[in-house]
Amino acid sequence: MGQPVAVQEKPSTTPGVVRFELNRTLSGQGHERFRSADEAVGNTPSDELARRMFATGAVDSLHIYANMITVDLNKGFDAVGLVDVVRDLYQYWRPGVEPPSFEDLQPDEPAAVAADAGGGDSAQSAAAQLVPAHLLERSRAGRERWKAKQG
Repeated sequence: MGQPVAVQEKPSTTPGVVRFELNRTLSGQGHERFRSADEAVGNTPSDELARRMFATGAVDSLHIYANMITVDLNKGFDAVGLVDVVRDLYQYWRPGVEPPSFEDLQPDEPAAVAADAGGGDSAQSAAAQLVPAHLLERSRAGRERWKAKQG
């Protein structure tokens, strides 16, 4: 699952600098510069790519602008394998890896809150178990405000 990113490696006139052009934008219209993996603290595609690039050990610094990536390589390293890192950025499933089930991705909700919010009616309690707790609480608060206005 996921979709590979189309990547073209572009030549650079500066030794030790490699450019990549992608078929999609990573940073929008903002410039993002990473001098180490410690600077990639967010959850954006640019941050994830920076962490993966620095993990190869070949990258000294990285600049991302929209769909262009400029990589300054560490001395003695070349760009072999970096295209694969960029191409596989959105690949979250590989052959042989079991993807998580829908149930694994759902957060646990406290059952006691859902049962209390039902108001004691057994038919409503069964239905209340299917409704997220925060929606039941919002509904209960709305009913209380309405009753207060009615006198």
